[in-house]
Amino acid sequence: MGSKEQSIDLEATEMGIRDRMHYLGGRVLEELLDLDAGYCGVRIKCGMNHEAEFVEYRTKEVVTVLSPVQLRRAYYHCRQCEKGIIPKDQALDVVETAFSPGVRRMMAQVGGKEAFEEGRKDLDTLAGIEVSTKAVERISESLGQQVETMNEKERLSLISGKVLSFESPAKLYICIDATGVPVVARETEGRHSKEQGVTAKTREAKLGCVFTQTMLDSRERPVRDEASTTYVGGIETAEEFGWRIYAEAIRRGLNRSLKVIVIGDGAHWIWNIADLHFPGAIQIVDLYHAREYLSLLGNLLYGIKTSKSKVWVQDRYEQLDEGNIKSLITSLRRLRSKDHNSIEQVRKTIGYFLTNSDRMQYQDFRKQGLFVGSGVIEAGCKTIIGHRFKQSGMQWTVRGANSIIALRCCQQSSRWAEFWEIRSTSTHI
Repeated sequence: MGSKEQSIDLEATEMGIRDRMHYLGGRVLEELLDLDAGYCGVRIKCGMNHEAEFVEYRTKEVVTVLSPVQLRRAYYHCRQCEKGIIPKDQALDVVETAFSPGVRRMMAQVGGKEAFEEGRKDLDTLAGIEVSTKAVERISESLGQQVETMNEKERLSLISGKVLSFESPAKLYICIDATGVPVVARETEGRHSKEQGVTAKTREAKLGCVFTQTMLDSRERPVRDEASTTYVGGIETAEEFGWRIYAEAIRRGLNRSLKVIVIGDGAHWIWNIADLHFPGAIQIVDLYHAREYLSLLGNLLYGIKTSKSKVWVQDRYEQLDEGNIKSLITSLRRLRSKDHNSIEQVRKTIGYFLTNSDRMQYQDFRKQGLFVGSGVIEAGCKTIIGHRFKQSGMQWTVRGANSIIALRCCQQSSRWAEFWEIRSTSTHI
């Protein structure tokens, strides 16, 4: 017999064996779960401390990580509340759902990372779990809301001092930024875009990250501590977000840190948060954002990427890098133009550097071994918000977007396993 006749389709064989093992595992699980139907006697107490009476045994199908199984459960009814109670559903964490905790965890895992339809396909391909796209969406948003509930409780405990951080970072960084999320029309009623007279199509999601720094590299440049970055975010007011990022900073060791640094792009709401929640912190305007102001002005005055523009911009970069903002502003004031747009842009640029001059002492910041760029939070805006929320055709409700933002921040902050641990021991999430 030739080698071709002896060969087998390994991929088909292993997938077939996997499916069979899942089926057999499901049957074993079903028999195990059938050992106790949750019968607790003729009467039990309901949530309102009334008496609920046993009525009958009922079955329902639950999708597990192995296969769908049939659950047999004792059903009780409370006449005063006019509600049914199924103790076994509560014990197994399958109240009002047809998906086991393990499957729901998988659904939220993919739903937080990719489009719900793509997540559905991945569950089928990678785990052999068949669910609908809508189910992935609902479960992901539901668990995202549970993550946010955990965040709110933690936030209150941290702010009130009931929970203390044991981190003692040498340098604690708080970086803040914002980016638009496309939303359904009803979420922008009465709101206007930056373009006058045009209805907004997005809502601003505020995102913050906290990370620590201990070391410098061989070239005396700051190095972010490995796996130290955590994220928080939401579509909310600056005031609400201020408390959110403040609580996260407390959790990460704000009150025990030797040095606190806030980095932002120059937006007033960011510095208002810094002044209110992080008084005494070193405030730094992202160097690359400051450079963008100069590049924009140079291109406007001397033409895009012309030699004259490049020389002028490079000279201004040098002043900026040296932290010589007074000299930079003098150079800007010497500019002359008859074009109204250019005059207005010069005025705005001068105002920007005047307002933020103390936050642009880059030479001094570098001597202290500090980061002067907000690349971490800008990357966060792309990975947490952009890659997940701005795909073609996507439109979100604020509630749905905030649920997935909470989910993604939890996952990207390496707190996903922690959430499930807390969830398994709590009846209030």
